[in-house]
Amino acid sequence: MVTIIVTVFILGYLCIALESVLKVNKAAPALLMCVACWVLYMLDAGSFIESFRGVSVAAGELSQWVNEHILLSHLGDTCEILFFLMGAMTIVEIVDANGGFNFVRDRLQTTNKHALLWRITFMTFFLSAVLDNLTTSIVMIMVLRKLVQEPKDRLIYASLIILAANAGGAFSPIGDVTTIMLWIKGNITTVGVIKELLIPSIVSVVVPTFLLQFKLKGELSKPQAAEVGDSLQFSKAERTTVFCLGVGGLIFVPIFRFLTGLPPFMGILLVLGLLWTTTEIFYRSKGHIEETTQQRVTQLLTRIDMSTILFFLGILMAVATLQETGVLTSFGRSLDTLSGGNHYLVTGIIGVVSSIVDNVPLVAGCMGMYDVAATGDFAVDGIFWQLLAYCAGVGGSMLIIGSAAGVVVMGLEKITFGWYLRHFSWIAFVGYLAGMGAYWVEKALGL
Repeated sequence: MVTIIVTVFILGYLCIALESVLKVNKAAPALLMCVACWVLYMLDAGSFIESFRGVSVAAGELSQWVNEHILLSHLGDTCEILFFLMGAMTIVEIVDANGGFNFVRDRLQTTNKHALLWRITFMTFFLSAVLDNLTTSIVMIMVLRKLVQEPKDRLIYASLIILAANAGGAFSPIGDVTTIMLWIKGNITTVGVIKELLIPSIVSVVVPTFLLQFKLKGELSKPQAAEVGDSLQFSKAERTTVFCLGVGGLIFVPIFRFLTGLPPFMGILLVLGLLWTTTEIFYRSKGHIEETTQQRVTQLLTRIDMSTILFFLGILMAVATLQETGVLTSFGRSLDTLSGGNHYLVTGIIGVVSSIVDNVPLVAGCMGMYDVAATGDFAVDGIFWQLLAYCAGVGGSMLIIGSAAGVVVMGLEKITFGWYLRHFSWIAFVGYLAGMGAYWVEKALGL
């Protein structure tokens, strides 16, 4: 049965990868794959539960036990991501529609394509470390739309945003879901991961940026004077308030989680509620009481890309079946055996695989394979855990569907899987290897 489930997953993944050829939105095969994998799981759920979880469940209670203890648990974890995503997308839409990103655009604005490339790269990189790579990608794409009108050029800039966002999240304990997992469990520390992974992460994005310069020719045209949000009656102070509440609120989400112990999506809902209330007050003070005003939150909610949300739902729930059948854990152990304990090779391969399979269950499987040791590569801030944080984060950039940032940018900019594979995957791979090389040099020099 495991073989059949894996086969269905691979076939579904191929349909997602061939979206531009099949002309079927990637959300459809993701949802079908999800349901098919769980139906197959239920056909032999008893043996899976007993072998993987060590629990024996009576046949008459099997369906209820799976629903209550397995399916709803994974659905809850998935919905945390989905609500966070929807909230973050809405917040960014509110800030953008009401002119909040105008000053960011003004500071990045230039007609020199190479200069813009480097400015966007480093702003995305460091913003991702403070926020998260998903939210940062959304913000930077919104800014990019105001600066670059040429579709071909924008594909290049958007692709680099994916890599810069993932690289920026890899060296920060709050910049990526996988680093958050390792940080919370105590495998890495804040000071340790920043100190050891900052330089490798910078190298992993600087090398691709340098290579991409040769793909950009000529000068950029100046953006139009009137753009979304520019024609509003909001004053500069009000636009700044919207920006500070939106972006500042996103920065506050990790602090909210630390103070309350509640999951991040609750912090997102708090920020969304505050920002929504503030913009309503601004509109009513100016006499805009019609709910149909295009910049009102009630209208902006209709812009949320539900196909991307459903794709996330399908792909994450399908991956959960691989986790529940022990496929991911077995794969990780096989890598360790075949590599002879070479952790650079093991984590390097995990990083490549994370561009195909979601990196969250991969990292979760690796964390379940090994205990934190007192000394050595598996100690707190040991080589294995730090490389795992780097590889799982940066490795997802090699395919556009290999990270949350990539999936969101794919939806927002309509980048096809095939275009990204042909034009950008090899560049991301070169940067990935360069970063690992930088980490090895650090260790060799005892830095």
